[in-house]
Amino acid sequence: MSDEVPTSIWMRPERLERAGPGRRPGYSREQVTLAAVRIADAEGVEATTMRRIADELGTGAMSLYRYVPRRDDLFDLMIDMVMGEVELPDRPSGDWRGDLSLVAHRTRAAGLRHPWLITLLAGRPTLGPQLLRVHEFALGALDGLGLDIDEITSFVGMLNDYLHSAIRREIGWLEEARRTGLDPERWKRDYIGPYVRQVVESGAYPMFNRSLLESRTAHLAPAERFQYGLDRVLEGIGGQIVKGRTPPGAATRSR
Repeated sequence: MSDEVPTSIWMRPERLERAGPGRRPGYSREQVTLAAVRIADAEGVEATTMRRIADELGTGAMSLYRYVPRRDDLFDLMIDMVMGEVELPDRPSGDWRGDLSLVAHRTRAAGLRHPWLITLLAGRPTLGPQLLRVHEFALGALDGLGLDIDEITSFVGMLNDYLHSAIRREIGWLEEARRTGLDPERWKRDYIGPYVRQVVESGAYPMFNRSLLESRTAHLAPAERFQYGLDRVLEGIGGQIVKGRTPPGAATRSR
């Protein structure tokens, strides 16, 4: 086994020359990645093999390795292409809540358009230019607010954790509806509903019962539920920003 560490895809040339005289023009890395994204959207990320992509492009599978040497490289390229759909201003506006909300909602939109995205993001660290662009914007939104860099990166990480969890849960509902042929309301009412009623009537799980019977968020539409959770995350960050701006002992002196 070779101990050689593969070169990052971001350090490789984006377009290779033609294979030789008389050969058909080569493909670009973008064309290969776009084909992979189309396949993943339609058939799932498991279907994005070099053979399947080659069929889509009308070429031989081995020729694609000149552009994308490893499947992990392909995943990095796919992630970055989709993150390019997250449209943001060139720089934060100065309204940190508005800026982070913009990142959150546009990331959610991209994740729902491409259900495989969050799975790949959760499974591998990747530093493509489009992902870095979004990350830099989020970090910059919290700059100049009295937070040190560890706090800034921690809060952005907390926001990302919420995004990935919320989007994955929403996609899970959509996938279950697709698999069973039931919309979420019918699934809850007809499939899981009878069992849930049995659990509630048993009285064995009082807090779970409260979460069903008293919750205001349980019946919200997905977008509203996403916003509710996002507001809680932003409120937590805002509390730390206020705390960071308060000089030590100020609270005690004000009493």
